[in-house]
Amino acid sequence: MAGLIRILGIDPGLNKTGWGLIAQDGTRLAFLACGVIKPDAKAEMPQRLRFIYDAVEDLIETHQPHEVGVEDQFVHASGVSALKLGQARAAAVIAPARAGLMVGEYAPKLVKKAVVGTGNAEKHQVEAMVAMLLPGSKAKADAADALAIAICHAHHRGMKTRMAS
Repeated sequence: MAGLIRILGIDPGLNKTGWGLIAQDGTRLAFLACGVIKPDAKAEMPQRLRFIYDAVEDLIETHQPHEVGVEDQFVHASGVSALKLGQARAAAVIAPARAGLMVGEYAPKLVKKAVVGTGNAEKHQVEAMVAMLLPGSKAKADAADALAIAICHAHHRGMKTRMAS
């Protein structure tokens, strides 16, 4: 697909789901918007998951992304934490899937490598590189991670298209 592509990056979390929107035009990337979805931590699990789903659905309606990148789940020391993260991730992925959008899934190390150059980068290094790659973003923490996921998707989307051909 040639021309301008809007990519929504999502960093799923039960307490904070970061999101970031970029535009890709060939090899050029531009910051469009970012933020954090924060469900009520005191709400029951189904309501928190519904809040994440509804918020991602609203983002899709508002910003009309062409594609979505989501951080793939990584293994936690705690099985309970991994299960909860998996549920939040599912809530965040269902909305773009229902909208018919292509959803790319990326391991945390791949995201860090795509943005910083090493899969073992620290959080502050990711934030600094996102700020350099997307001037004007000023994103922190979860929003910066989501923008990094969108950047990773932009770098890998062509490979997925070629591999599918």
